[in-house]
This record gives sequence, C-alpha cells and structure tokens, in this order.
Amino acid sequence: MPTITILPHAEYCPAGAQIDASPGTSICEALLEHNIDIEHACELSCACTTCHVVVREGFDSLGEIDESEEDLLDRAWGLEPTSRLSCQAILSRRDVVIEIPKYSINHAKEKGGG
Repeated sequence: MPTITILPHAEYCPAGAQIDASPGTSICEALLEHNIDIEHACELSCACTTCHVVVREGFDSLGEIDESEEDLLDRAWGLEPTSRLSCQAILSRRDVVIEIPKYSINHAKEKGGG
C-alpha cells in the first residue's frame, strides 16, 4: 500500500501528513478520505485545476497523464514539470511526496490575485 507524504500547506495540512492509500486510488480521493480537504471544484471530473499538486517524489509511478489533463494543467497556478491534477493522478504501489501549491486559480480570483 503506497504512502502519500503531504508537505506542509498553511490551509489544508499545516503540519504536513503521511497517509496510506490503495493502489488504483487517485491522490485527490486519498486526501479527501483522510480529511485533507483539497479543493476539487469539478468533483473529480478533470474539468478544472483546483486540485493541482506538485509531485516531489514518485512522479513516474503515477498513472499516465492524458491530453485533457495536460491541457488543463496549462492553466494551473504555479505549474511545474511534475505538476498533476490530483483527481487524475492514480497511485501505483510506490510512495509519493506531494506539495499542494499555495494558491489555486479559484483562490487567486477570490483574493484578487489573478
């Protein structure tokens, strides 16, 4: 069973966390199941970028990225080469380390930053 290490995020996970999840589960589903309430405005349907995460370790172990996810990621705040939409990043049997970006597109708009 893979472990997801979540780096500290002031709003969603101030102290950071380590959670276990079943292979075949999306990172977003695993976070929500463990009461880490990451934004997911489209209800996990790959239609927004609010669940964007940066995979710091274990990127290559996740399910393949498809074209619709790539297109959406182009609009994500703080995009990095190892960015994924957590609703589409399916766990295998390897551990991953993720960072939830400081802002999402929704947060930037609500706070007047974008």
